[in-house]
This record gives sequence, structure tokens and C-alpha cells, in this order.
Amino acid sequence: MFAASHAQVKLLEETDCGILPFNKRVDESGNTPLTATGIDVLQINSGYACNLLCRHCHVDAGPERREMMTRQTMLYCLDALEKSSIKTVDITGGAPEMNPEFRWFITSIRSRVPDATILVRSNLTLFTGNKQYANIPEFLKEHRVTIIASLPCYTKTAVDTMRGNGVFDRSIAALKLLNKLGYGKAEQELELNLVYNPSGPSLPLEQQLLETEYRKQLIEEHGIVFNHLYTITNMPISRFLNDLLESGNYCQYMTLLAKNFNPLAVKNLMCRTTVSVGWDGTLYDCDFNQMLNLTLEKSSPQHISSFSEEQLRNRLITIGQHCYGCTAGAGSSCQGTLV
Repeated sequence: MFAASHAQVKLLEETDCGILPFNKRVDESGNTPLTATGIDVLQINSGYACNLLCRHCHVDAGPERREMMTRQTMLYCLDALEKSSIKTVDITGGAPEMNPEFRWFITSIRSRVPDATILVRSNLTLFTGNKQYANIPEFLKEHRVTIIASLPCYTKTAVDTMRGNGVFDRSIAALKLLNKLGYGKAEQELELNLVYNPSGPSLPLEQQLLETEYRKQLIEEHGIVFNHLYTITNMPISRFLNDLLESGNYCQYMTLLAKNFNPLAVKNLMCRTTVSVGWDGTLYDCDFNQMLNLTLEKSSPQHISSFSEEQLRNRLITIGQHCYGCTAGAGSSCQGTLV
């Protein structure tokens, strides 16, 4: 299997499948140079450790991963937030709850940047049946944290196939618990948003239509409500890339992405308003570049300890063939579709 590294970048560049290089496609669309337009979001990867081993995971996260953000690196993140105009903090992983500094970090963000919007991306399964994490839902409610929960389908068979046996039932139990605390209800200010990923090498269905179907199925079958559904395209990197190669579907999938290239999506790419912080503090344009070790262009600060909003707000974006995943169809980002 390929590790999520420069080896995958080389493969993406050398196995062209007859597809135009992404930078040339962007040139043709009139969107070059592709630069940032500001920094609205600081996305922080707290580590690659996870209790699950999902087939589509672009982080290649799992129980054996030991990479974990330290408190010192989190302090650098807090300094950057305090000194900048950034108002949204997006905490991801792995399973971010597994970082031993998770509660301290959330508390510190809320204390030092009181009006910040804090997002936590969760796989839900740590919230039930595990005493170590059982009080996290109440903790997140207390600190007014928005939860973005991965639920790649509303059927048990599909979810368990992608994420492991029993994951669907544990996810449903966690969603019911969150609803009981007030999450996902229109009259509350506790947002609960779900994330859908296709089960294989295909583009997501239309986001609004799928959200409607999720609402219908979850309320009728389980009495569950939520605020929004985000559809995210499976990126051809890391574990999903391995799966594409092993199944012989790599070129077919890349061709699908390239044929559905949407110039309008380029204008709204999340890398243009986001800076991604790796578990060790290294800076990237997005979480996907982070997994491929594609750091920021050399004139930009390379580590969160030297963060400069002024230097980063108009930086040139580092791109590659995997970027076709964010520009196909309606586009894809960590907040769902782009157009």
C-alpha cells in the first residue's frame, strides 16, 4: 500500500490517464494565478489517531497512528487566532477527541477568542459505549461547539461496509444522544451537521436532494434531526487512492473527475480562504495537501509558530492532480458543495 506522502504525489503526476494537468486546466478556465483571497478558517488537524479504519479515509487514520498535536503547538495556534481576524476554527483528525489535550484546547479557544465559531469533526462512535469519552457531548454543548459528524449513508449496510461492523448502530445512538442535548434542533443554537461520502468511485448526488432524503429517512426510522448535510467527494489520495489502485478503477475515477471539471468551483475552493495546520504545526493550503506533504509555497510561513496573516492572505496556492476532486461537478469542500 502507498503511504500518504510524496510517493502518492509522484504517482498522481506520472499516471496521467490521458488527463490534462490540473494547473493547465485552471489556466484554460481563466482562474490563474490561483491565490488565496483571505483567511476565514484555521483548520487544525489534532492528530491521525482514530478508533475506526474507514475505507474512504483521506487521512489514512486509524488505531495504530501515533501522530498527535502537542499542547505547545496548540499554543501557537491560539496565538495565531488571537493576533488575526480569523473567526472560525475547524478541528479535525483522525478522531480529534482522542487527543489528550482536546478538552484543554477547546476551553482555551473559547476563553481567548470568545466569539470564535468552533467546529469539531467527529465520527460519533466515541460518544457511546466508551467511558473515557462519554462526557464529551455535554462538554461540546457547554462550549457551544458545532459538530460536523460523518455519516456516509443513512443505511446500516452501506455505513458498516465503509466504516466497520456496528458503526451504524453506534452512530445512530450518538445522534440520538446529541438530539437529546439540543443539537440539531431548529430552535437551538447547537448545530449538528452531517457529512456524506460516496461509497465508491463516483461523484456525490446533488446535496440538497440528498439532504432531503437524509431528513426523511433519519426522522422516520430513528427520530433523528440535524441542521445541514454536506456532500464531500472522495479524494484520490491516501487510503481511497490505494483502494482505487487495487480495484483497477484509478484512471476511470480520475477521468470522471476531470470530465466534470467546473470552473465555477475553482472560484470558491476552500484553499482560497483556509489555512490548514498539520499535527506538527506545518502549514498547508488544505487538509488534502497536508496528507500529500504539499506544503505552502516557499515565500509563505511554513509553521504555525511563524504565522503571519498578512503574508498568508494572498499566497499562491499549491495544486496537483488531486485538486480535480474539489472542482468536479458542484465542487467539494469540508463545508460541502461549492456552487
